[in-house]
Amino acid sequence: MMSVNKGIPKVDGMGLVLGKPAFTDDLAPRDALIVKVMRSPYAHAHITNIDTHIAEGLQEIKCILTYENVGDVNFSRAGQGFPEPSPYDHRILNKTVRYIGEPVAVVAGHSEKAVDLAISKIKVSYDILEPVIDFEAAMDNSIVIHENDGTSSMFEIGHKPKRNIAAGYEMEIGDVKKTLDSCDVVYEGRYYTQAQAHAMTEPHSCVSYLDQQDRLTLITSTQTPFHVRRIVGKTLNLPLSKIRVIKPRVGGGYGGKQAIHGEFFVSLVTIKTGLPAKLIFSRKEVFTGSYTRHAMRVDVKIGSDKEGHIKVIDMDILSNTGAYGEHALTVLMVAGSKTLPLYNKVDAVGFRGDVVYTNLTPAGAYRGYGAIQGNFALESGIDELADLLKMDPIELRRMNMMKEHETSEIFEIMGEGQEGTAMTIESCKLDECLDECIKKIDYYNKLKHVHEDPNKVTGVGLAIAMQGSGIPYIDMGSAILKLNDDGFFNLLVGATDIGTGSDTILAQMAAETLNVPVDKIIVYSSDTDLTPFDTGAYASSTTYVSGHSVKIAAENMIRKIEAAGKIYFESEDVCFNGKDLTSGESSISLKDFSTKLFYSENQEQLVSSGSYVGTKSPPPYMVGAVEVEIDIRTGHLDILNYVAVVDCGTTINPNLARIQVEGALLQGIGMTLYEEVNYTELGGNRNNSFFKYNVPTRMEVKSMDVSFVESYEPSGPFGAKSVGEIGIDTPPAALSNAIKNALGKRMTNLPIRSEDIWHKLNN
Repeated sequence: MMSVNKGIPKVDGMGLVLGKPAFTDDLAPRDALIVKVMRSPYAHAHITNIDTHIAEGLQEIKCILTYENVGDVNFSRAGQGFPEPSPYDHRILNKTVRYIGEPVAVVAGHSEKAVDLAISKIKVSYDILEPVIDFEAAMDNSIVIHENDGTSSMFEIGHKPKRNIAAGYEMEIGDVKKTLDSCDVVYEGRYYTQAQAHAMTEPHSCVSYLDQQDRLTLITSTQTPFHVRRIVGKTLNLPLSKIRVIKPRVGGGYGGKQAIHGEFFVSLVTIKTGLPAKLIFSRKEVFTGSYTRHAMRVDVKIGSDKEGHIKVIDMDILSNTGAYGEHALTVLMVAGSKTLPLYNKVDAVGFRGDVVYTNLTPAGAYRGYGAIQGNFALESGIDELADLLKMDPIELRRMNMMKEHETSEIFEIMGEGQEGTAMTIESCKLDECLDECIKKIDYYNKLKHVHEDPNKVTGVGLAIAMQGSGIPYIDMGSAILKLNDDGFFNLLVGATDIGTGSDTILAQMAAETLNVPVDKIIVYSSDTDLTPFDTGAYASSTTYVSGHSVKIAAENMIRKIEAAGKIYFESEDVCFNGKDLTSGESSISLKDFSTKLFYSENQEQLVSSGSYVGTKSPPPYMVGAVEVEIDIRTGHLDILNYVAVVDCGTTINPNLARIQVEGALLQGIGMTLYEEVNYTELGGNRNNSFFKYNVPTRMEVKSMDVSFVESYEPSGPFGAKSVGEIGIDTPPAALSNAIKNALGKRMTNLPIRSEDIWHKLNN
């Protein structure tokens, strides 16, 4: 291959390194109004009065928004396919506030000082209500969080607001109870995962202005520009033809920007004043006013015969969506659909769960999207089952895990395969990943290692994982290619590069198909006016779904070039090889031919397009193993080595794939050992800054080894599957298993802090 499977630098890398203007705040008009948000100090309250009279009279203040002047349309902020599988339980500004940090009023003025002063002059009276903070006490609580507020769902998602349930789901294959009763060995365990903050480098940012045609233009740090346009248009009753959304460079999203956050506020300010406006979240606002990961309680039962053949897996989940239900159902379902098929030889499998409302910061999409929570419970449970069986947990996995050309009924039941059939796995190198990972970390020797310091112990643990590649039958990507004079191409994609390098890998795929150098592909992405439709950067979809659309567009371009060549050569026998067009003994370079197309011969602009909707979601697979050292006097844990071996099909860009996995591993390690959104008893966020919220750095991991096995996915573009999320899934279970192997104690609650380990050792 000429361009694919090559570790070329990012196409925008040098510009970013040199600090050239690229991000939302860089691109805001100089005279943009400063927009800030006044937020609720209470977790649950009715607003009885808002007095903005003094604030509105201040010099430089141009606009103040409250629930009284923004409409009362219910919607979902979730950037998902339409109709959204999330409840319509939100309003632009609410008369009832449901978490500390919920917007109460929006102020726009010519200076930050004036806006801050105006916010201090707004008087709000509240009828303070008792909040629901504990998600295990939320269901059927006497306090109803969404009571008589028009909350609804587009279709049946188990939405029961009177019971504080945002969504629910259950399925069963076979007879779970009967199979459990017949098993020789059954493990039962309960695991807790916490709310985790996205902690992306760039805060949520958005800018709005009216263009020369009086159309609303939004520049916003988003993962889903086309969903932003749709949601803003529908909620504000604006024709989509009157809205343009531009996504510039994005300084990290991880799912936290797969939603509407400040876009409504700047849009309304611009509509009401006619002036440009910008809203840049403070770091405190990012923590308290955007999204977290869903905290979950996961109950798992795994049953097997005495030889270790797993017969049944049952998983029951309670998930905390916070004040609003964005992504509630889909995160819950992924906790099962992207974990349970790992062990596909069972006779029965059960999955059920409810997602409850609480008066906390809303939960939403986050890298791993439920799979990391489910994997923590399942892969910890597998080690515990092996312990009960007195069996090697590696061999237990090897005996029961998914293999190539196999399937799982879960794929059909939970929407991962073609209608009426379960998806067959055409590429699965889990066995090779397992062998390579064990070898690299020297697993069996490390199990027997005795530390020379009597106050320290070491342990090694392992976990396997799977994810997906887009959402079949729902999410679509598209691309346009334009041939220019001098023989270079513009690639227009709706796909959203959020720092992952998707502009680069899509350029590589276009170049590979056209057989031209990558520098002949100029990428333009994520402008709803100029680029074709794409659902956005989520569900690990870009490489697989958008990549297919680019390949199709490039194949169509080749046909167009050869068709135009037939006219030029007056021959039916024309071939384009990426550099020249040839017909018999005659040839012309693409450079000369494209110039003739515009200035002398044919005079035709060649444009091609491609669109793709997947009919399956081929999983990438991974094995992760970690070696830890624990000081038994303090419980302090050091990660000595983390080894990850990944099957993501063809790595379009091995360098970018590697750093995707490394970054995801570090986030997973953060969730396991360091990170937790910490709330007071009244729902306030205690650690809403980087001074207080602990995010691991590369310094916290002594060694990290990421490699890829040779794999080819027949349904993927150039044999590729996704790689963006898979790396985050294994650290919780791998680390928990390593601690168990080191200390003989199972940690079931995340995060696992030094004091938790010490307490477990001493109680």
